[in-house]
Formats: sequence, structure tokens, C-alpha cells
Amino acid sequence: MKVLVIGAALSGCAVAKLCAAKGMEVTLTDKKEIPEKEALEALGIQVYPEGHPDHLKEVKWDMIVKNPGIPDYVPFVSYFKEKGYFLYNELEVAQSFANYRYGAVTGTNGKTTTVTILKELLKTLDERNDGVGNIGLPLSDLVLHYGREPLSMAVEISAFQLLGVKNFHPEVSVCTNLTPDHLDVFGDLDNYYKTKMLVYANQKDDDWFLLNLDDENCVKYAKDVPCKVVTYSLYQDADLCLKDGIVYLFGKELFPTQILRIPGMHNVSNAMVAAAMAYKMGVSKDSIFNVLSNFAGVEHRIQFVRELDGVRYYNDSKGTNPDSTIVALKAFNKPVILLGGGYDKHTGFESIKPYRERIKHLVAFGATKHQLQEIVPDAILVEDLAEAVDRAHKLAEDGDIVLLSPMCASWDQFPNFEVRGHEFVRLVQEL
Repeated sequence: MKVLVIGAALSGCAVAKLCAAKGMEVTLTDKKEIPEKEALEALGIQVYPEGHPDHLKEVKWDMIVKNPGIPDYVPFVSYFKEKGYFLYNELEVAQSFANYRYGAVTGTNGKTTTVTILKELLKTLDERNDGVGNIGLPLSDLVLHYGREPLSMAVEISAFQLLGVKNFHPEVSVCTNLTPDHLDVFGDLDNYYKTKMLVYANQKDDDWFLLNLDDENCVKYAKDVPCKVVTYSLYQDADLCLKDGIVYLFGKELFPTQILRIPGMHNVSNAMVAAAMAYKMGVSKDSIFNVLSNFAGVEHRIQFVRELDGVRYYNDSKGTNPDSTIVALKAFNKPVILLGGGYDKHTGFESIKPYRERIKHLVAFGATKHQLQEIVPDAILVEDLAEAVDRAHKLAEDGDIVLLSPMCASWDQFPNFEVRGHEFVRLVQEL
């Protein structure tokens, strides 16, 4: 079986190794250098770094696996789409060699926190259970290690990944919310929102799909759900709901919110969703209580960095769209010094306007700094993150909060939001 993997990175290298281990004839290509080239070639994988050779177009491939971060309009990719190939992703390929149970989380915001909590909950059943997918760990790595052992996985799955699955079957799934994002790739909101709802496409009668009644777009787009719909809400009656500080599932207490250490109502929602998903997958209420009591948050998601001279610094580098930043602003009970800007995903920043009073100062950097100044005219413009941190440090007074929540992807100045977040933490620690 001849397999072409387009795009190395973590998932590309992982699925190439898995396919090679299963006896397939694997070719891996990437437009950049591939640091693992020699190690991959030692496994019998043909590796083509720094470009996609034209002769690969002439091969009749049995399967093509594409990194979800590579847009379909890239000429090498669009060639195969026009030829009628289905472009699989790493997750879909890996699950075909496993016998795992899955809790799948998609949505515009809240995915990583929800999946991280779910992962910790599932680890109470078996320490080998983990969080995979868009959260950073390829499923292929675990399948290569554990094979078909009966494990349970928390899966963060993006819209890009959902386009590359055919048979992925979660036992329980959720779309946390739907707000504008990735319009540079999907073109319009309708296309993006419909893609998100593919998360339940392969579910069965006794599976669960958690429906967020507080998000009108989720309610609108959740159609023809083939499994049990479990409604949830922070503000109204639902199968999973919050009443007087207690989270209830089907009328029975699941946990009190006072045990949570993570700030903001959005995190109450994330915790209740993760707890309900874990309960469906066999985690006890006692384990839910213990894990939630000790969960301190996710790196790069309103992550407390340090306090200096009475000023508290928070890293929300995963705030890659305006709605995510609005959630972060709401998590604090006072206006913040906001650091924003980055790669332009063409989502616009108009939605920030109603929350202007929550911003004491905006320090804007990167490719979108002038667009942000159009929304906040008194924004302070700087070139890069280092200058932004320095300016915020000089502006801040005792009691202030400095928040990095860029509202943008990182790709104008950083390879990903993690690198951007780590750089922010380093800069703050060096103040």
C-alpha cells in the first residue's frame, strides 16, 4: 500500500512512522526542512524536505494523509483534490489501527481547557489514557506504543481535522461554541460552522452529543444529530446545568463550582462539559470532585505568570480570535492592560468594541496593530512582543493586570501560539 504524507511536523512524522510499522510504503514531503529525516529514512520512509517534487504527482497513491495546517488551496494539495483523492488526516488513520474510546471536543474556543480536564479525569481510569489531536500529541504515537489495548482518549479536534475524517467515532462529543474564525481558509461562516458539526457524524444511538443552549449558533447548526442530545447551559434549565453554585447532570449533583481554581464563568462551562463527558465514559463522581479541585489551568490559557510590584501578568497566547479575548477580559473584575495583535485571519475586531471599558490600555503589535488602532484609537503601537511587554511594564501601576491575549494567530512573528506564549513568559520573568 503506497501512502503519501504531506506535511511533516508532529502529526505527519507520527503517522508516517505508524504506517511504516504497519508495512506500508510511505513517502513524506514537506516544504521545510525535516529534522527527523535520517531517523525516518532508517525506518524505510522516503523523505523529501524543502519542497514537494513534481514526480510525486505521477504516482498512484492508495492513501494521502495531509497535515490539517496545510490549506487545500496550496497547489501541490489542490492537484490531488482535483484528481479526486480524499485527503485523510493523522487522527483518522491512527484510529483505524486502535480500539480506543473517544471523547471529542471541537468548537471555536474552550477546546484545550476542556480536553485537558477530560484527559486528567480519564487518567483516573488508566494512567495511559491521554489527550490527543489538536492539543499537540498525535494519536499515532499512542497507537504505535499501545496498539489495540482498550484505552480512552480525550480528543481536541479542529475544523481542519474534521475535514479529513471518515470513520472517527466518539462515544461522547461536544461543540463548545461557534464564533467567527479561520475565514481566511473557509471563506464564510456557514461553511466553517457546518464543518464543526461533523464531530457527531459517525456517532450511534447510545452515544452523547452535548449541545450548548447558551450559544445560538450551536443550537442553529446542530441538525440531524444521530445520537442522544444532552443539552447544557450556565443560565437555564438543561440536562447539564448550573443552579445555586451546583452543577447538575440529569437532576443529580455532579460537583459544586466552589471547588474550581480556574477563573471565569467560561471555565465553569468547560469544567461541567468535561465532567459530563468523563461521567459518560465511566469516571466516578468522587474522581470528578478530586480532579476538579486540583486542576490549576492550562498553559497559554489565562495562565498566571507572576506578580511584580503589585502587577499581575497573565499569558493567554491561545486567545487567537476576538471572542476568545472577550472571554479572557470577562474573567477579570477590573480593566486590564491588554497586549494584542498578530497574523490577520480576516475575522475583524468589531466584536471587541462593546468591551472597550474592560481595557485600561491596549498595546498593539504585529501585522494587525493598525487594524486594532481603528477599533481602539488610543492604542499604543509597537513592533513586537518584546517591545509590548516593556511598554506594558512601564505603564502598569500597583494593582494592575497585564494580559497577553492577542486576538490573532501567531504566524506573522512566531511559528505557533505556544512559542509566542513561552516568549511572553520569558520576557515577563526577566522584568
